Order: sequence, then C-alpha cells, then structure tokens
Amino acid sequence: MEKYDGGGGAVRPDDPWYDVSASGWGARAGTEARPEPAEVPPQAAAPGGEGEGASAAEIYREVRAGAAFQEVRGRYRRFVVPACALFLTWYLAYVVAATTAPALMARPVFGPVNVALLAGLGQFASTSVLTWAYARHARLRDRLALELRWETQQLTRRARG
Repeated sequence: MEKYDGGGGAVRPDDPWYDVSASGWGARAGTEARPEPAEVPPQAAAPGGEGEGASAAEIYREVRAGAAFQEVRGRYRRFVVPACALFLTWYLAYVVAATTAPALMARPVFGPVNVALLAGLGQFASTSVLTWAYARHARLRDRLALELRWETQQLTRRARG
C-alpha cells in the first residue's frame, strides 16, 4: 500500500525508517532544499551482472565503504565526541568538587538551596539539553543519513526479491 506524500513521491506507511520531519517531506515549497540522494556505490546495485542480485551482507559492505557512509559517520563523530567530552568534564567536575570541596558545595545560594543542589539540578538540565541537541542534530542536520538508510533498504529489498 502506498500513499502520496505531496512532495512528488510515494510514502510507505509500513516503512520503519520513515520520518516526516527528518526527510523534509511535508515542508512548504521553497522553505528548505531537498537533500541530494545518497550516492550508493554501483557495485551494490548490480555486483554480479544483470541477472544476479547482491546479498544483504554484500550490499551493506559496499555501502559502508562508500563516501556517503563515511560522511555520515564523520558528521556523527563531529557532534558526539565534543558533546561527550564536554558532558563528562562537567560531570567529573561536579563529582570532584563534591568530594574535595565540601565547604564550597555546602555554601548557601538562597535559603536552603546550596551550590551542590544547583549543580545537581544542572546535571539533569544538561542531560536534557544534550538529549534534545542530539535528537535535533540527527533529525534536521543529518538528512544524508536518512537518504543513505533509505537507499540501503531499497537495495536489500531488491536483493531479497
């Protein structure tokens, strides 16, 4: 069963990778540029010639070796590595301050609220902000990953027959 998405293509409602907000489908015309389709290596499309199809493992190996996959992994690393380093530094600073400077952490800020309580609540807040930032990065900025995932799924469906 296919459904028209209004953007020039068909949407499969049973597709597990379908994500309207990440794909740009449903956006007003002219508000966002459509992403370029992922470049899938030609070997993945027809590795053994016209009559033979590739196995899923061969397709995934070919896609993983491709430039589009390397770009997706690079974007992921450029976001996750600094974010994790920043968050771990903040967490370790909190733990070290709590164990080595109890007088600082016990200093009242206002009423019964002290520095330790504010820093602890800051840990929860920073976790929420980091989760939101990663979800936003994955949804809005990494459309190439969505396209690559879609192309890989299409190739494996064709290989299965």
